[in-house]
Amino acid sequence: MDRPDLDTYFMEIAKVVASRSTCLRQKVGAVIVKDKRILATGYNGAPSGLPHCEEVGCLREKLNVPSGERHELCRAVHAEQNAIIQAAVHGVSIYGATLYTTHQPCIMCAKMIINAGIVRVVYGKKYADERGLEFLKEAGIEVVYHPYE
Repeated sequence: MDRPDLDTYFMEIAKVVASRSTCLRQKVGAVIVKDKRILATGYNGAPSGLPHCEEVGCLREKLNVPSGERHELCRAVHAEQNAIIQAAVHGVSIYGATLYTTHQPCIMCAKMIINAGIVRVVYGKKYADERGLEFLKEAGIEVVYHPYE
């Protein structure tokens, strides 16, 4: 029996979390882990109680906005943001944790990751906006590219 290493294990869980996404463009999942324990998860989708993109459409798609640009037009909260928010809502400290995400964090998520005290980010797919990675590295956060299919 082949036992997956921890990065592979938690990335697989992030992929399952992403399956709950309601985004029409990309299904993204995030898992925050500390001491080998899952603290919070998140996927990208509309704020709680609001109609999902699946129901009302995607303004960024309609306007042909390229990936990585004009984040303010998107009605979805990003997976990394939702995971951080869920930890806050439930009073769970994520300081010193690792964030596993199916996609490379954007600049907005990178800022939140830095301020949340997350020390390591493992991501599976590249993203058009490189500034997020630059910010994470500048802040001294360990960044690991862990590609998957």
